[in-house]
Amino acid sequence: MPDLFLPNRTILDFRHGDCVAGMAAMDAGSVDVVVTSPPYNLDIAYGKYRDDLEREEFLNWCVKWATELKRVLRDDGSFFLNVGASSKNPYLPHELVLRLRPLFTLQNTLHWVKSITIQPKGEPEISAGHFKPLNSERYINDCHEYIFHLTKAGTTKLDRKAVGVAYMDKSNIARWGHTGGDDKRCRGNNWFIPYKTITSRNNDRPHPATFPAQLAEWCVRLHGVRDDLVVLDPFLGLAHAAEGARNCGVGKVIGFDIDETYLAEARARLGV
Repeated sequence: MPDLFLPNRTILDFRHGDCVAGMAAMDAGSVDVVVTSPPYNLDIAYGKYRDDLEREEFLNWCVKWATELKRVLRDDGSFFLNVGASSKNPYLPHELVLRLRPLFTLQNTLHWVKSITIQPKGEPEISAGHFKPLNSERYINDCHEYIFHLTKAGTTKLDRKAVGVAYMDKSNIARWGHTGGDDKRCRGNNWFIPYKTITSRNNDRPHPATFPAQLAEWCVRLHGVRDDLVVLDPFLGLAHAAEGARNCGVGKVIGFDIDETYLAEARARLGV
């Protein structure tokens, strides 16, 4: 990575308040990348937000903030929307992305895999990640969430190899002309990123719904990193998206949160 991209050069601009009003005060086309995970309407116990709205009320609210988000996003920008479901609410991610269809084009669908078991040929099974137990006679364990990559026209160019992986069969490097001799290929849309192990939820994760900073970092890198890149998270929480963006050395990260307690924790975590 060039010296130009240094995390300590990233400006972190964390703002207390409602994101709709906050974005309304921003200039149009002033944001390159949005990485966010809004409330899922799954009755999660947030500090200052009611997470049990009627379905239509929730979806209409999402359209409201997404409309303002579209205004501040550049025409070639990327909007990475992390949404999960539950056994009792399985349609939510799909209903939400369909409701946003008049505003955005679904350019890519990524799967954030939190836990997985694989069996390499001729070898024992390997389980990796954090497996959340589920005691049910009807439902299986849900080990993934969606990341919808939304853009204005579906034509945003990406830096696919920025989160690429090496070829397992090295003979493919010379066999396939598109490699250009580079031992790296597109990772694809299944991203295995487990949570870090925590010893105390209250101390290590004092927020009921977080995602790993690495998830946001890969989103930003996939879009393409520049030293003047502006990244936005309308639902800042504990600033994991901001942390991931800062790890890329972007120019600026803007974040909103209505909860001053979460905002204070975010500032403390990242030294703002």
